[in-house]
Amino acid sequence: MSYALITGASSGIGRHYALELASQGYNIVAVSNQPEQLAALKEEISIKHNTTAITIDCDLAKEGAAYDVYKQCRNQELDIEILICNAGMLLFSTLVATDTKRLTTIINLHCTTTTLLCRLFGEQMKQQHRGHILIMSSATAWLPYPTISHYGATKAYLKNFASALWYELRPYNVSVTSVYPGAVDTPFYTLSDKKRKMFLRLGIMTRPEHVAHRAIKGMLRGRRRYIPGIFTKIVVAICSLIPARLFYPILRIGTIRRLLERI
Repeated sequence: MSYALITGASSGIGRHYALELASQGYNIVAVSNQPEQLAALKEEISIKHNTTAITIDCDLAKEGAAYDVYKQCRNQELDIEILICNAGMLLFSTLVATDTKRLTTIINLHCTTTTLLCRLFGEQMKQQHRGHILIMSSATAWLPYPTISHYGATKAYLKNFASALWYELRPYNVSVTSVYPGAVDTPFYTLSDKKRKMFLRLGIMTRPEHVAHRAIKGMLRGRRRYIPGIFTKIVVAICSLIPARLFYPILRIGTIRRLLERI
């Protein structure tokens, strides 16, 4: 039996990736460090869909996490046909004000673990001449954003990594799709219900189930890239054309400078 492995599957977009793939008949390997939410997801999948759900409780930011996940799958002889690298975290702070342990965590989670998971499961897919890999980047990968320099840099790494991996694995019938969402209605953002509804109505924010559905559709069709939402597409297009140095005069505005000094 073939399985789809999703990291960060216990909440947000990852949870909807798991439910979407289960609805299409895929067996699921859900990975996260939130065991209670994983148990709830497993129960929901078993009730709503006639598929198998296996959960792995793992802190993906820890050294060796990718090897632990891979070993558990090999020990259970799971055939991973789909790998979705979705686990992530968001930090708002200037670099010098960010705790160094938090910096290590975000780099390990976004870059190291994702790279190693693709290395380990990608080799298996290459040998079998079939498979799909989906990597979650971000619209922030297209331009430096002050106060999320660490987050944006890791997403820029994933952008370039996914693009290069697409070329490497394409001859072996293995697709690599990178996804670049903007603001998504997940627990990442602590907003009031009123603001959430307004941002959703204006198209500034997207629903996680919409992102998951369209991204999986693109992945299964072998698409190389997916940017959800018209607003995000416009932002990415503008950011890819505007030189980063144009931000400097804006950052010198008194109100903005004082705001950044407090973060």
